[in-house]
Amino acid sequence: MIPYGWDSVLDDAFAAHAAAGLVPARIVRVDRGLCDVVVADGAGGLTTVRADTDPVHSPDPMRVACTGDWAAVDLDPAQPKGPSVRALLPRRTAIVRSTSSKRSEGQVLAANVDHAVIAVSLAAELDLGRLERFLTLAWESGAQPLVALTKADLVGDTTYLLEDAESAALGVQVVVVSATTGEGLDVLSEVLTGGTAVLLGQSGAGKSTLTNALLGREVQEVRATRDADGKGRHTTTTRDLLPLPDGGVLIDTPGLRGVGLWDAEGGLTQVFAEIEQLAEGCRFQDCSHQREPGCAVLAALEDGTLQHRRLESYRKLLRENAWIASRTDQRLRAEMRREWKQRSAAGREMYERKRGGGGGHRRRS
Repeated sequence: MIPYGWDSVLDDAFAAHAAAGLVPARIVRVDRGLCDVVVADGAGGLTTVRADTDPVHSPDPMRVACTGDWAAVDLDPAQPKGPSVRALLPRRTAIVRSTSSKRSEGQVLAANVDHAVIAVSLAAELDLGRLERFLTLAWESGAQPLVALTKADLVGDTTYLLEDAESAALGVQVVVVSATTGEGLDVLSEVLTGGTAVLLGQSGAGKSTLTNALLGREVQEVRATRDADGKGRHTTTTRDLLPLPDGGVLIDTPGLRGVGLWDAEGGLTQVFAEIEQLAEGCRFQDCSHQREPGCAVLAALEDGTLQHRRLESYRKLLRENAWIASRTDQRLRAEMRREWKQRSAAGREMYERKRGGGGGHRRRS
């Protein structure tokens, strides 16, 4: 299991499951209640088996098994549904976005990731706001972000595009890449070797092509993008964990149309670190950076140290994150109210039973 990231920390976390006769496995794909997992084959090698995830089914989408999870699996062939995932080990990191559900839920895209590679196509107009959104998700996860500017062979001069991307990705390595010419692939491979990486980006960003180039073989289907806007159709429909030739694994994901934030305050702080630092110099601690006197952020705007686009992007993402948090709080408060009512009803029923009145079965007129 070592090629897939197994280490002594996981060994300790798995001890109780080992005592119960379960085996460690890494989930490489999840599809409709079943998943493919990699386990030791008993002969010093690894094999992939299909496993049922029903035993760990959870109504909480944040606890649903996903690609990259480490699991405790029961391989007993006598089970009605065959091998099954009995438990998930604690996640070190998790890429989480908000779903489009009105229930304000989070969705885990990939688990136990070391590097989050954000693929951005140079063949389309560079959307720095979207890049900052992806970077926020990556930083919040606990993984190390990396930006891959793909399809460099379709652009004559990447100098200014690289500078623009670096201005939005402070503290993050940005690599210009071409799967066609091989530019930047050696740099990217060296960074990703030995760990777990996930590829994130829009449809048409070149993730599948980049995956094939890094793996050195055709694994993912590739389709041409539309000439009009550079966008593509989904070629990857599941999240697949694939072994890299020099060690480590890569998770390729479907193109993401919506990249909603989910409790990403820490990620925002990382992405907009220069604004957070400027804010420390404001006269008022609760400065909103709108019209307050002594605002260091507005002063930076005036002298050109801070770009207006950058501040507007920061404000937009802050508002979105606060809105998601408020919806989540409302959901939690509603769940607490339901639980309180259930406990109150149970308490009243118990009280009536003690009195011998059977009040739990009476109906109010």
